[in-house]
Amino acid sequence: MSSISSLRPDLALIAQNVAPGSSVLDVGCGDGALLLALRDERKCDARGMEIDAASVAECVAAGLSVIQGDADTDLSFYPDGVFDYAILSQTLQTTLRPRAVLEELLRIGRKAFVSFPNFAHWKVRFSLLVGGRMPVTRQLPIAWYETPNIHFSSIDDFLALVGEMGVKVDDAWFLAGNRQRSAAAANLLAEHAIFLLSR
Repeated sequence: MSSISSLRPDLALIAQNVAPGSSVLDVGCGDGALLLALRDERKCDARGMEIDAASVAECVAAGLSVIQGDADTDLSFYPDGVFDYAILSQTLQTTLRPRAVLEELLRIGRKAFVSFPNFAHWKVRFSLLVGGRMPVTRQLPIAWYETPNIHFSSIDDFLALVGEMGVKVDDAWFLAGNRQRSAAAANLLAEHAIFLLSR
C-alpha cells in the first residue's frame, strides 16, 4: 500500500489536492504509486494508462485498473469529460505533441494536473553556461542521449503555451528538492512545477 506521505514530492502535492471520491485518470502512471494512494487514502475511482508493459503488469498485479497506452495516440479513445481529473506527471516533456496532449487531458478531464521538470532552473543554466554540455541533475538524471525527454521547456514556456490555448491555471506549486518555493522567480529557482488546469 502506498501512502501519500511516501510519494515523490510532486505526486504527494497532486494527491493532497485531488478531491476525495473523484474519478481520476493518471496518464503515464508508472508503478501506480499515485493510483494506490488516491484509491486507498482519497477513496477515488483511480485508473491509469502506461506505455511500459512491465509497469502495466506490476500495476495490474497490485489490483489497479491500468491499461497499456500512449498519451500521444490513445487519449482520443476516451469520451469527453469522463474524469474529474486527468493527471500527467513528469510525462509532458516526453510526448511528441505536448499541446495536443494537453488538449486531450482537458477534454477528458474536467481539470488536469500537469507536472514537469523546469529546464530553466539555475543549475541547468549554470551547467550549460560553464560546462557547455547538457546537464545531469537530480531532476534530470539521464544523459542527453539516453533521456526520454524530447521537448525541453521552462515554467515560462509552459505558461505561455497555456495562455495561447486559453487554458486557466487554477493553482500552481513549485519545488526545489523536496521544498515548495513561491511563484516569485520560480522559472529560475524551481526544479519542478505542478499546475492544476481547467477550461
